Amino acid sequence: MPRRRLIYLLVVVALLGGMAFAMVTTALQQSPTIDEPVYVATSQVLTQQHSLRYNPEHPPLGKLVMAAGLAFEHPYLDPAYNQDQTLLGRHLLYETGNNPYRLMLAARIPMIVLTLAIGLVVLGFARDLAGPWGGLVALALYAFSPDAIAHGSLATLDVPAAGMLLTAFWMLWRSRRRPRLYLPLAGIALGAALATRMSVLPAVPIVMLLALLSPFAIGVPSSRWKTLAWRVAGAVGVGLIAVAVVWVVYLAVDPRLRWTTPALAADPGGLKGLAVDLLPLPKAYRDGVLIQFAFESRTFNGFLLGHAYRGSLWYYAPAALVIKTPLGMMALWLAGAITMLVRPALRVATLYLIVPAGVLMLVAMTGARDYGSRYVIFMPIFGAVVAGTVVLIRLRWARVATAALVGWVAVSSALTFPYYLPYSNEAFGGTSKTHLRLHDSNVDWGQDLARLGTRLHDRYPGQPVWLVYKGSGVPGYYGIEGRNPLTVPNDQVRGLLVVSDSRVALASGKLRQLIDSSTEIDNVGYSITIYRR
Repeated sequence: MPRRRLIYLLVVVALLGGMAFAMVTTALQQSPTIDEPVYVATSQVLTQQHSLRYNPEHPPLGKLVMAAGLAFEHPYLDPAYNQDQTLLGRHLLYETGNNPYRLMLAARIPMIVLTLAIGLVVLGFARDLAGPWGGLVALALYAFSPDAIAHGSLATLDVPAAGMLLTAFWMLWRSRRRPRLYLPLAGIALGAALATRMSVLPAVPIVMLLALLSPFAIGVPSSRWKTLAWRVAGAVGVGLIAVAVVWVVYLAVDPRLRWTTPALAADPGGLKGLAVDLLPLPKAYRDGVLIQFAFESRTFNGFLLGHAYRGSLWYYAPAALVIKTPLGMMALWLAGAITMLVRPALRVATLYLIVPAGVLMLVAMTGARDYGSRYVIFMPIFGAVVAGTVVLIRLRWARVATAALVGWVAVSSALTFPYYLPYSNEAFGGTSKTHLRLHDSNVDWGQDLARLGTRLHDRYPGQPVWLVYKGSGVPGYYGIEGRNPLTVPNDQVRGLLVVSDSRVALASGKLRQLIDSSTEIDNVGYSITIYRR
């Protein structure tokens, strides 16, 4: 192996190794986030009972990947338990004798491995566009991305779905030269994304249109109509393969596809209802889409830049992204986008990266749930590939500037270790100030209950604790004996008032009075605040 190639390989290994260290450390230290117990418990229902009845709003594939790790722990789940999915998650982790630490790590490890594999996709796509150095720049940005590390270390579905979708577009890009090989692979990747998270559905028309750019026939056809026919055949083939993958995933869970439509899956009528009816996918999948529509028809609480509100803001997603993305990373995204637009050879590549990311961002901006940058997690993944093209800028200072910006991203990411979930960039005060700008999965997703138990034991032993916690963990399991301060008169709340920062952000009435009349003395993981009363 030539020396230069060896060095290149070592750099790739070092970047992915550093990302793996950050993710594993985070996974070891964090208690279950709000969504994770539902996914983990559902994965056991899928594999042990072969039932699709839980969590139908998210397809099974990502949860089956979690189950691969959980298989080594042999968790016990009472087959007669029939409560809702939130209680099911608590039951599995805390009420059946299982070890929640071991179960969560077992479920998170396969997702960490998958996140690292997505890094190789980022590297490969950027290499195809901008050569080896472009690949390294893209991989570095991905490996240092606080959002990618934060959500890649969790047993959730956001990063896997975005990574599989990127893989589909990479295969489409490669299919322009070798369509017979890469169009089927694009279909498989698209199907895997669809079988993981329904939020990728808006990208399907883009995939189908781009498949038309791949000349499926080898040689020169005799007419334009024949050329068009081959292209249409290729696009239809991609769609059929994607649909087949989804069906295979559902059939793998339950070959008989037993399913009862839940009450929440009400037909919205109109174009939405018609579109769902026309999906050539299992009934359980289509009902899951209807459940998502039902969620989107609701009104939720939001918090942005210190302002609490009801409903959703159209600019929330881009605003959250700007707050939670390293400044150097955003600068390289912009430079990469400009590079792709001004270089004729790369303009067509914008259809495979910038256009799908833009469409998905527009869809996210219409959403009803202003809950976190994870809803646009595709941006740091697609954006890393776009940024890799900056190495093609033929200016004397460009390489130095690129290296400096990548270094800035690395330092910003390292400084937040191991608290990646509440990260925000320096322009917004850094990680310690995120709770003043955002809430929910941007900062406080219930991940620091174990850290809180340790903090109270080490620094405040024997002191009375009043707890207002947002999360899915069980405080008592972590040694936290806290009473609810909202059930007694304010003058009886004496000692430590411990409040999740998402609760602080939306506090009103009695809780706001308690917070305002208390003194902040400590914080845990930049997601839980401790007050003295």
